[in-house]
Amino acid sequence: MSEQHTYRVIVRGTWEGLTDEARARLLAEAADHGMASMRFSEEGSLSYEPAPLKHFSMRYVVVSDAADGEEMAGAIAEDRAETALRGLGYGFRDLRSTVTDLDTMKINRKPASRR
Repeated sequence: MSEQHTYRVIVRGTWEGLTDEARARLLAEAADHGMASMRFSEEGSLSYEPAPLKHFSMRYVVVSDAADGEEMAGAIAEDRAETALRGLGYGFRDLRSTVTDLDTMKINRKPASRR
């Protein structure tokens, strides 16, 4: 059995070719997709600013084989984003991802203050 790692992936992209209906839906739901909605999950969370309605990001948690590395985790998240966005009828382009491996991430803890 191979070792599994947990990755946090941010997929960023640009809206493109939005229909009037899709644009209206995004604008109507913008309050649900702001800063407060940014959380990492397997199904992903969409966030964007309504003005201008240009860019978006989606946050994912991806668990995959450590041997496949960050590149595979990014590809998995981008595939999930494409599927979700197409399912919602949203046009997009230029997907790119930023990946953090939580299992190799170094945590700098501040020492307890001395009094």
